[in-house]
Amino acid sequence: MKIDVRACSFSYGIQLVLDEINIQVKKGEVVSIVGPNGSGKSTLLRCICRVLQPQEGVIYLDGKNAAHYKPRELARFLGYVPQDEAEVFPLTVYEAVLLGRKPYLTWGVGPRDREVVQRVLGFMKIDGFALKYLNEMSGGERQRVLIARALAQEPEVLLLDEPISNLDIRHQLEVLGLLRALAQKGRMTVVMVMHDLNLAARFSEKLVLINEGRVFAAGEPAAVLNPANLRAVYGVVADVAHNSLGVQVVPLRSLSWEGDITAYLEQRPVDGVQGDSPLPVSI
Repeated sequence: MKIDVRACSFSYGIQLVLDEINIQVKKGEVVSIVGPNGSGKSTLLRCICRVLQPQEGVIYLDGKNAAHYKPRELARFLGYVPQDEAEVFPLTVYEAVLLGRKPYLTWGVGPRDREVVQRVLGFMKIDGFALKYLNEMSGGERQRVLIARALAQEPEVLLLDEPISNLDIRHQLEVLGLLRALAQKGRMTVVMVMHDLNLAARFSEKLVLINEGRVFAAGEPAAVLNPANLRAVYGVVADVAHNSLGVQVVPLRSLSWEGDITAYLEQRPVDGVQGDSPLPVSI
């Protein structure tokens, strides 16, 4: 399923968060949305899956306006994985993943639903603690359960908000490898918000670099991740290397701190007194 976001804008009250966003994602692609904190990445993901409704613009899924789908219909081909759920209910892993079958349930859980859940548990390598309760698990383990729940929907599109933020390096590689394999072999379209630029570049066909609610650059990782873009968007000086793994970004220093550090050092307390303060500094 392909995604076409056209002139999408969204505001929280008077604060404009997305400003005429235009992106296209082909069927079977893995696309990572990258950018600084607060640039609108997660908001864009929520607009695509209809958790939020953009005030302007249209989002098309295979040529059909996403707003014209009923929620139950949309949930059958679009899975959404948030960063983490605020409340952790006392459900077992099996029960949590089974919730992903809700769009298909009518009178009760059938053999097909149980078969899908068991297959997904094995695929995500969490079948060993299927009867463990979510509130007894680490954040990284719960994150894998959330991905498994979305996969149990058997979606054509999988949207993930920082899917590896709570995972150790081994599970980061495993999850990203699984997502890429799903896209390549299962023709699933994967869109994820990422902060790790190197992993995003390695496992994605395309990057969308967002800054201040607008698309700053989009395309292949090598075209998007260059020193000029990193300087303009992130405010960092960085080396960008190209090797067998693709693009490798090595951040060297932050531009915004250079003047701040000098000013801070010039204002250090002298003899225990800060500036013109009448109060001595005691330890």
